[in-house]
Amino acid sequence: MNNGNFRSGFIAIIGRPNVGKSTFLNHVLGQKIAIMSDKPQTTRNKIQGVYTTEHSQFVFIDTPGIHKPKHKLGDFMVQSSINTLNEVDLIMFMINAKEGFGKGDQFIIDKLKEVNQPIFLVINKIDEVHPDELLPLISLYKEKLDFQEIIPISALNGNNVNHLLEVMEGYLPEGPQFYPEDQITDHPERFIISELIREKVLHHTREEIPHSIAVVIEGIQPEENSHVINVQAMIIVERSSQKGIIIGKQGQMLRQIGTEARKDIESLLGSRVYLELWVKVQKDWRNRMTHLKDYGYNEDEY
Repeated sequence: MNNGNFRSGFIAIIGRPNVGKSTFLNHVLGQKIAIMSDKPQTTRNKIQGVYTTEHSQFVFIDTPGIHKPKHKLGDFMVQSSINTLNEVDLIMFMINAKEGFGKGDQFIIDKLKEVNQPIFLVINKIDEVHPDELLPLISLYKEKLDFQEIIPISALNGNNVNHLLEVMEGYLPEGPQFYPEDQITDHPERFIISELIREKVLHHTREEIPHSIAVVIEGIQPEENSHVINVQAMIIVERSSQKGIIIGKQGQMLRQIGTEARKDIESLLGSRVYLELWVKVQKDWRNRMTHLKDYGYNEDEY
């Protein structure tokens, strides 16, 4: 049970695409809930990760990467990220030490100037650069914005992550425990399952696929008189050529995606899973508001 000094708060993780936000979240929580991919723009919805200790509870919000939008889905993702910044107790602005300062960072910093919450600069992937490269990088970012704290980490290896959590705890307000200590996310299993499938598609397909797919879970039903759970999912693409890529020669790619996703879903549900996957072409779905709502991008939630 927590006492009167218990601290709790909401923390937004923000940064250019592919700086390691999801890797950080998965490391802290010790379980895979955020999609991980080497392709940018993979996190679309706000995934909340809940990390509870004896004295505090951190509720992490992993925002879609902020970027200059190119279509309505992009607009929606950026607006979702910016709205998040005004609802939290603390902001983690994460950068990639190896990539250094880029135009995308300036776009984010301009947005951060509009918020009043404490902002941490978290320099990730320090295992990929020489320590001498860090000081000039820190100086450069300090000139751009007045950060409350600047902390270098490696989310992949866990270097300095505990120190970051300790410092962040000091910035959380005293407050209640929002979630039970054994709960690590507030997203329904259906959403996490769709993300696990989407991750496998992104991992196995070429550059034209990432932005152009959605995964809709059609059904999750336990089989009668057995310990198997049936999951039916539809992979939505924009063009017939993409459908061909995902299905692959004689259905080989889709089988590979299904096999790998099923293992992760079984780990999540703690049960044997029978996974059925279909691929459907829905032309130009990212620019049609009705389709965005059908596929789970609900403006009202942001």
